[in-house]
Amino acid sequence: MSELFDAVDALVASRSPLPSAEERKRLRTAHGLTLDEVAGALQVRRATVSGWESAKKPTEPRGPEREAYARLLRQLAELYPAPEEPAAEVPATYTSASAPAEAQTVPATPTPETGNAQSAAAIPAPATSSRPARVTRPKSSEPGRPAAAKPAPSTTPAGDTDPRFENGPLAVVDVEDGKVLAYCTGGLVLDVPAKSVPALVDWTLREAKLGQPKLSGPGKDADPLLVLTEAACERYGLPTTLTEEERLAGRLPEGHKVVKQLARAEWKLTKRGFGPWARIYRPAQGSERACVQLCIPSWHALDTRHWGEAGQLPPAELARVLGVYASRVMTPRGSTAVTGLELMTALHPATRASEPDADGKRHSEHNPGSLGKDPVDPAPCEAPDGHPLLKDLPRFHVRGPAEKLFEEAYDWARPMTDAECTLRHLVGIDVNMAFAAGANGLTVGLGAPTHVRAPVFDPKLPGSWLVDLSHVDLSKVKVGKEWVDLDGSLLPSPFTPKGERPEGPAWYATPTVAYAVELGYEVRPVEAWVRRENGRYLDGWYNRLRDAYLATMADLGVTADLSPADFLTAMDGYRDRDPELGLVVSAVKATVKGGLGKLRERPRGEGWRPGEPWRALSRPTWRPDIRAAVISRTRINLHRKIVKHAAFTGQYPVAILSDCVVYAAGGESPLDFLPYREGKPLPGGFKLGINPGLVKHEGTQSVLWGEEVRERFDAPELNLARYIKDGTVTDADNGE
Repeated sequence: MSELFDAVDALVASRSPLPSAEERKRLRTAHGLTLDEVAGALQVRRATVSGWESAKKPTEPRGPEREAYARLLRQLAELYPAPEEPAAEVPATYTSASAPAEAQTVPATPTPETGNAQSAAAIPAPATSSRPARVTRPKSSEPGRPAAAKPAPSTTPAGDTDPRFENGPLAVVDVEDGKVLAYCTGGLVLDVPAKSVPALVDWTLREAKLGQPKLSGPGKDADPLLVLTEAACERYGLPTTLTEEERLAGRLPEGHKVVKQLARAEWKLTKRGFGPWARIYRPAQGSERACVQLCIPSWHALDTRHWGEAGQLPPAELARVLGVYASRVMTPRGSTAVTGLELMTALHPATRASEPDADGKRHSEHNPGSLGKDPVDPAPCEAPDGHPLLKDLPRFHVRGPAEKLFEEAYDWARPMTDAECTLRHLVGIDVNMAFAAGANGLTVGLGAPTHVRAPVFDPKLPGSWLVDLSHVDLSKVKVGKEWVDLDGSLLPSPFTPKGERPEGPAWYATPTVAYAVELGYEVRPVEAWVRRENGRYLDGWYNRLRDAYLATMADLGVTADLSPADFLTAMDGYRDRDPELGLVVSAVKATVKGGLGKLRERPRGEGWRPGEPWRALSRPTWRPDIRAAVISRTRINLHRKIVKHAAFTGQYPVAILSDCVVYAAGGESPLDFLPYREGKPLPGGFKLGINPGLVKHEGTQSVLWGEEVRERFDAPELNLARYIKDGTVTDADNGE
């Protein structure tokens, strides 16, 4: 009889009621349990538990697992009862006891430093709870339409859906319980019938309805992106990891069976072959493109320096991260650096359709404001070492400042004064999206340079200028319309990355020379390479990335209208509120820096020798002059704030690394040394806020820590800005 009772109990348990998927995850995370811990306790796979929390109907727990899972959830529900009202979104503001009652909000007026806060506020932000509402679509009976298998999480902003791409820009392909599934960004999971990679490409183009509309009128629609998990790689005959030889080559060998399958099916691969970011295509027929991009995280397609642990996420969560990035930036085209460069072209395509001719036909013509479709040579001073323009230089010749444009970010530090050593803390502040802010409103060259002898300097003309700025004395400079006296020995020179005063003529980008004039000093260039065809090429690029950054930070509870003290509170642990959106923030920042870095991409092996061209030189977007101008303006923007801060407060920086500045202060907060009066910041100085160009708290360490570190390495000018965030300095740094 007892066996019958046990059987009845098991039968009842097999139908144990379970809370909603959102509640399941809430209970797990409330107790601090990871997916791996729950999976281990229930003796199932991690992906299975993730599926239960994603409300995927075919993977509802059954039998003993369901009974045990229900028991776990009941116990957690007793410890963490659900709130009586629906959980609120992350608050828009965070109150702080130290916030001044009459604090003024950060201005939303668009400027080269703040950007346009209003445009970001206008972006509809998805809810910032751990998961949004599910999207359910019925199984379709339409021919050629993929079946909707089951719903999955989504926080991708819906917006207006192009019917051609109604399932979003991308999908993560996985295998579970023997079935191939495509997790889309809109909360949809599709059944994938394809049995091979060629069939998968064909299904994607014919039935999946994946892709993204073009970002500009003359542009092209984004190709669909498929992200293959390890399980999907195994299913389609691909290795889950690359061998050392394959990793160094960046691709599978030509003889691999999948590469042969694609060739037999008349699919082609781009020059980079079948690697972590593979593009599979057939030649376009008119305006119709046939191209699919693959991303393989287990082949290190998603660099952990920029995407964190995104490549380790379950399929639905990975689709969410990449989907938010795609909707706000663009569908990834490769690394964040590649995508940053591609975004420039997507917003300013090289060509456009002409007006109809006499026969009513349109032709391809240059798109005004773009860089064109043909590459241009840089000026000799702008060319990096090894460039073909420099092939006639003597071997081992080292070019000095009078031969080479050297615009780079700051890496400067100085010993602390006796007065600074009496203070207790070193406080670091960091400029938000500093290089993006440097690109905003910047006029850059669009065409080839023109050489000019003894030119009259024009601050509105982009180019490179050979000029002597050694006479600029930082002890007496103009701030606005007034001359002020400063301690120049405590300031870095604005003209060199190391902060050293120049010793004679050197090449500078236009923003650097213009700043010397702004400080009140005359400049007389010896020669210049100027670009008379110019424009604000990067404005659209900046706006797109700024809006992506601000919208994602707003989802994390950090908005542009917070008071200084509330902003500092909101920034404290903002990534923990939604780690997946935190990954998107990191990727957006990396897109800015990487895209600008690609403008001067160096040789990447391939048997290159100095004096020979390398692959990147064939791109019209290989423009070291634009990169130099952005870095120049970014460094000058920072120095201008430092000078105004010194003139107003008498405080000078101790160290600067790129966009991070360290000051000695009596307290631990930036508010202990930034000159706010009744909530109003110093005009033109440092301002706390989330907009690009404003600053946030980078980290605080003690003055004793700084002195001990410098003493340990016997380096009185060790750059403390490099370590201010967490204070960790290892012996391997060896006094860098």
